[in-house]
Amino acid sequence: MIPRTTIQKELVLDAVKQLHNHATADEVYELVQSAHPNISKGTVYRNLSRLCAEGKIRKLETPDGPDRFDHDCTNHYHIHCCKCGRAFDVDMEAVTGLIDRVKDRHGFEFLDYDIMFKGICPDCRKK
Repeated sequence: MIPRTTIQKELVLDAVKQLHNHATADEVYELVQSAHPNISKGTVYRNLSRLCAEGKIRKLETPDGPDRFDHDCTNHYHIHCCKCGRAFDVDMEAVTGLIDRVKDRHGFEFLDYDIMFKGICPDCRKK
């Protein structure tokens, strides 16, 4: 089945791209809602899930905080600030063949991975 493109889905995708900061669902909702006050939070959340399932955006599950959404779906790494909760791209090449190098003794078939480093961002370090 071909995923249907709706105006709402395009608005959500555009917001994730425009925010360009690993936005939370609430941040995406606030941006979309500011220009389109009739859109509901549920619509934004559903479309974020659909866009993730379609591979158009990537969901980052952050420890002790809300999920964040990245417009860049290429394999790359992130760092999560333990103070403010924001997520940032790590400026390094992705390790090639990582899944092939991981050994499993429990019968898993590895499909994909996300690597999230933890640290304190420059803004929080100044405080």
